[in-house]
Amino acid sequence: MQAIDWYLSLYKLFKSRLNGSTKLPFHQLREQAIERFAQVGFPTTRHEEWKYTSIAPLLKHHFQLPEGIGTVTQENLKAYLWGEASQNRIVFLNGRFSAELSRWQFPEGVYLCSLQEAFTRFPEQVNAYLGRQVDFENEPFAALNTAFSNDGLFVLVQKNVVVNQPLHVLYLSLPGKQEFVVHPRNLVVLEQNAQFKLFESYVASQESTYFNNVLNEIVIGPGGRLEWIKLQDESRVAYHISWTQVVQSRDSYLSSVNMDFGARLVRNNLNVRLADQHCETHLWGVYLGDGNQLVDNHTFIDHAMPNCFSNELYKGILGGRARGVFNGKILVRRNAQKTNALQSNKTLLLTNECEIDAKPQLEIFADDVKCTHGATIGQLDENAYFYLRARGLSADTARALLRYAFLADVLENLTLEQLREKLDGLLFQRLKTMKEA
Repeated sequence: MQAIDWYLSLYKLFKSRLNGSTKLPFHQLREQAIERFAQVGFPTTRHEEWKYTSIAPLLKHHFQLPEGIGTVTQENLKAYLWGEASQNRIVFLNGRFSAELSRWQFPEGVYLCSLQEAFTRFPEQVNAYLGRQVDFENEPFAALNTAFSNDGLFVLVQKNVVVNQPLHVLYLSLPGKQEFVVHPRNLVVLEQNAQFKLFESYVASQESTYFNNVLNEIVIGPGGRLEWIKLQDESRVAYHISWTQVVQSRDSYLSSVNMDFGARLVRNNLNVRLADQHCETHLWGVYLGDGNQLVDNHTFIDHAMPNCFSNELYKGILGGRARGVFNGKILVRRNAQKTNALQSNKTLLLTNECEIDAKPQLEIFADDVKCTHGATIGQLDENAYFYLRARGLSADTARALLRYAFLADVLENLTLEQLREKLDGLLFQRLKTMKEA
């Protein structure tokens, strides 16, 4: 069976299990999305946006809908928690909300639940925002997610509410009898002057093959402030594709730190639209690739209005036969005068067999702007390595320290101290095991 036909048949099964959910207004969007997916199909390397990333390995699998949500105890869960960042948490097992493992305590004005619950508890807010930010017409994976959406995260932070404690959104994948696919759908809305911190992590209990197809819609109201951290550390034989659309209103602020360590094939689409004046956007990224991993980051910052600032820095380290892709696009529209946009991508190649395809893009239709972009590719400084070895460090430790130092100016943007401490230990061990040619 062809891959497209497989997912169409899977949708029929999914639809038959929805019961009353087919009566919700969102279900009409599901029907439109699966119809559009049937028309456009999956992308190939002949599509410009997928020129460097073949999804052929993904399409060889006939993923099933997950059966049950699995069993994880509070004790087992500790291995996936991150200190203070996990005191408030919402947990999903194989894409389904687990009330037993979730707990949070936020001030009045913060409404948090699973998306499935939000359909009935907050229909007005869900209908106002869900599916309104992302255009799936030419994005088959976004269309697939929309068609199969039934659970995920819903967060609404009301006007002037400031939340200092972060929320940890944990997506934990457990091995099943069959390879499975899940389509998490997350909706985060910050009203005027609201502030929130969000930590997303995608992990697996053991090495197994599955497919996470994620879609995030994030709306930041006037004067709103969001700090968003995403950690992807999936199974090395899993597939992770995500699409995120952020819309910023006047005087809003976004800080995004995206870290990719796992999965066989990774594709992140991160789009930010600066929809009013005096927005500030920071996109930071770290990606590691080893063995036969492929990590593809596509970012798009749309400067639609004047007097906005964006800053983007992605750094990667590739070893083995890994491949990386960075496609960063900045669009400055005709009315977006006084735009200040910075973009940089830097990659370390540890072997002669790994590869990075970097494509920084600027499209400028205004004349009073300051925009820079660039990409650099290189190797570690052997003089610095010799210096560390001369002071008694082992070869693995010396190289790991230099690799960590290369990533440090991205990692320093992690503002959650306990998360940073634990992440440093995890990252250092990963860097230590990456072998050079």
